Amino acid sequence: MQTDETAVNTPYNTDAMKQKNAAITAFVIAWALFFHYQTFRLWYLNPWFKQRFNIELPRIPLLFPPAGWIMFYNIDPTYGFAEMYAREDRTMKVLDPHAIFETKAVGYDNIRRNVLIGVVYRDRAPDFCRYLGRKFPEMKEFAVVYAGYPDVVSQPERVERSLVYKCP
Repeated sequence: MQTDETAVNTPYNTDAMKQKNAAITAFVIAWALFFHYQTFRLWYLNPWFKQRFNIELPRIPLLFPPAGWIMFYNIDPTYGFAEMYAREDRTMKVLDPHAIFETKAVGYDNIRRNVLIGVVYRDRAPDFCRYLGRKFPEMKEFAVVYAGYPDVVSQPERVERSLVYKCP
């Protein structure tokens, strides 16, 4: 059985560790205060000070990256999405993705979040073709096309399309 003295003197309960924990805690508190100051300054303090004293409060430089945390990620310049075509009276027509998946969620648009990209996998073709046939009985033939921007930054108007599969 351990005595109280040995239980207190663990390697994680030394004076050095307490100082280290205190320093980390102080840093986190200071950073949180600076963070909230930046937000509070931008939306509340600056308009108030500008209206009454015609001054702008200082920013805290180098607290946040200029492009936000996204600047630490490698973002690929390509982008791809799925398009659905249907044959109606001898003409192929693009199907509206919102008509394919009618969602009733408020403020959440799965289509804009590229949920349709999942239908380009060939193993999902039989199920998706059956679904399209039930959803649009007036249409005769469906085609799933992968459309992609090879370089959305330098050539935003260039879209390449390729047929993935057809539904009879």
